[in-house]
Amino acid sequence: MHFHRDPAAPASPAGAQPDRTGGLFGGPVRPHWAKARLALLLVAALALGACADGEGPEGTTEEAEATGAEGSGQGEEDSDEEQGGQEDSEEDQVEPAELPGGGDTLFPDRRFVALYGTPEVPALGALGEQDVDEAITRIDGKAEEYQEYSEEPVQPAFEIITTVATEAPGPDGDHTREIDPETLRPWIEAAEEAGVYVVLDLQPGRTDFLSQAQAYEDLLAAPHVGLALDPEWRIGPGQVHGQQIGSVDAEEINEVSAWLAELTAEHELPQKMLILHQFTDAMITDRANIDTAHEELAITLHADGHGTPGSKMETWERLRQGLPEGIWMAWKNFHRQDRPTFTPEETYEVEPTPWFVSYQ
Repeated sequence: MHFHRDPAAPASPAGAQPDRTGGLFGGPVRPHWAKARLALLLVAALALGACADGEGPEGTTEEAEATGAEGSGQGEEDSDEEQGGQEDSEEDQVEPAELPGGGDTLFPDRRFVALYGTPEVPALGALGEQDVDEAITRIDGKAEEYQEYSEEPVQPAFEIITTVATEAPGPDGDHTREIDPETLRPWIEAAEEAGVYVVLDLQPGRTDFLSQAQAYEDLLAAPHVGLALDPEWRIGPGQVHGQQIGSVDAEEINEVSAWLAELTAEHELPQKMLILHQFTDAMITDRANIDTAHEELAITLHADGHGTPGSKMETWERLRQGLPEGIWMAWKNFHRQDRPTFTPEETYEVEPTPWFVSYQ
């Protein structure tokens, strides 16, 4: 499958992070932030635990009408068989998989606006504040709000936290809780039916991104499902969430992108989104070495700064500096931590205009 990449690569990221770099993670952030984030992790773990404790297209054929008298020649029978074989072959042909909204290339043909969070866990973001049907209605409405300010079609999306960082080590000792893929499947299927794109977000704790991604291979084989890596929650041996901000190097990111690109090609899928979350420079080490050559992927840098408009723009501008060519920029709006939350118009006044916007 051939993918078109915009010859004018998206602007490189830059930005500065104000309030987000301290407190819970250590560093120059305020103590109340650390307590709030730890509280959210605890609430999420309890909610997810409660959830865990609780719980071929058919083909049709038509009989062919007789076209000759009884006792007709073998040649006519062979001809009928050949024609039937051609019809069966045509019926067996499968249309190429497309993205919601059509086509096989993500950018620059469309923009996205998403609800971020975990199903049934309101503390982790807007997505968990309602059931799947209400979430679809909510994000459809939000996409309509953004469409007024966009020349490109605005596609509704979900970004689902699929593995949730936990303060406790858990049974595996890796400080992350993996949600059963079957628990997520109703959301994936409902999104597909409604034309909503889905991104699976990983918070791996002490394990690695590739191992977690491979555990969701079946879901990622769907044409409308992409992947997000959140280095904030990628910690090493002896580290604990809340004592430092996690990080990942380009080599590990490249391992994931190579695997995801191969999966996409193997299943002849449309281009997949690969989101990289970041708000401090140290979260992605040797970022210049990220491999952006996979045409099967649209790699996107998600600027996660929150706070005042000034602090958010500082993060945005800093993260754009030195961004490898071919990476698209994304933006997050926080309902609680932003002061105030940007409107759709204000969000699209950010330069360059974000290709993906999420709400937490």
